Amino acid sequence: MAEAEPALQPDLDPPADPADHAFTAGPPAAEAGGILTIDLTAIEANWRALGRRAMPSECAAVIKADAYGCGLEQVAAHLVRAGCRTFFVADLAEARRARAVAPDAAIYVLSGLMAGTGPVYAELRARPVIGSLVELAEWDAFVSAQGWHGGAALHVDTGMNRLGISANDAAALAPRIRAENHGITLLMSHLAYAEKADHPLTDRQVRLFREVRILYRGIPASLANSSGVFIGNPAHCDMVRPGVALYGVNPTPGHRNPMRPVVNLQARIVQLRTVPKGETVGYDAAWTTRRATRIAVVAVGYADGYPRAASSSDEAPGGAAIVAGKRCPLAGRVSMDLMAIDITDLPDGAARRGDMVTLIGDELTLDDVAKAAGTIGYEILTGLGRRYHRVYRTA
Repeated sequence: MAEAEPALQPDLDPPADPADHAFTAGPPAAEAGGILTIDLTAIEANWRALGRRAMPSECAAVIKADAYGCGLEQVAAHLVRAGCRTFFVADLAEARRARAVAPDAAIYVLSGLMAGTGPVYAELRARPVIGSLVELAEWDAFVSAQGWHGGAALHVDTGMNRLGISANDAAALAPRIRAENHGITLLMSHLAYAEKADHPLTDRQVRLFREVRILYRGIPASLANSSGVFIGNPAHCDMVRPGVALYGVNPTPGHRNPMRPVVNLQARIVQLRTVPKGETVGYDAAWTTRRATRIAVVAVGYADGYPRAASSSDEAPGGAAIVAGKRCPLAGRVSMDLMAIDITDLPDGAARRGDMVTLIGDELTLDDVAKAAGTIGYEILTGLGRRYHRVYRTA
């Protein structure tokens, strides 16, 4: 078996006084263009709320993509203390990081079994989500040769048409659960359009998974993602596996967000300037001043994960920021490291060099920023960069 690589250690500064209920990561605040605050208590509260909604099903947690940009180690460690017993990650690199802070948890790897990686799964005590007959054959060969009994999930495709074996193949494989060491610890599928509980595809997937699940009686089953939790009992099965809802994105679009906000993003003003009427601001000369305009330039851009697609132009408004308590529009293109904000309507002196403006938080939600960029909250969260000074709140 290959020698284990050292676990990745997060760059964290613990609080000098535990009563501070916060710890930090990344560059010092004074050196960073932005400050990203992540409320671990809110993540825990969201996990508990989703668990109550899905009772008596187990509530797992999806922490792939660095826990949706919030920090895999920090989120997993906090949820372990809260009682979470099962985590889902994207790949083995994430499984290694998760295992370092969750030594006793069940860890499922959604990307499945890459060729030749059986020994790594055994080393990490992780479980592949088997999504094809080829993967299953290789996994069975490894298990037989090594005598490994760590278990795996069987992924059934019920309509996503991405990963997973067909329902017919799942039915043909069902007799294997009669064997003492069949190795299947979870039967799962993935909803394609759970945001629309009344969509015909959602209903079809729930019904098909129910039919397959009957054949695997005695094996725990999981179907519901974040939005699937809100479909109700037919989708809950034995385990729900929320992801983005844990981090504050609305799992019920078009309705009030039932989740607590998790992230707050602030950017530092590095320069204030006045631009005469008729001048352009930023790249591509896309935004023209209609009056003498006061601009605040802040040190966050698309390299930090703030979407360029939220830029403003003469043809279309873009995103906004909260400056001195007032919502102010972006001015021109978001560039790699900087963006400009139109603060003309603020009183003189309300904004100063070195002040922080809010890009996500207060009345600017993750979903608001995503809408301004023509994307989804998932993309905004997972794009948040490592140049921020990060503050993790634990109370």
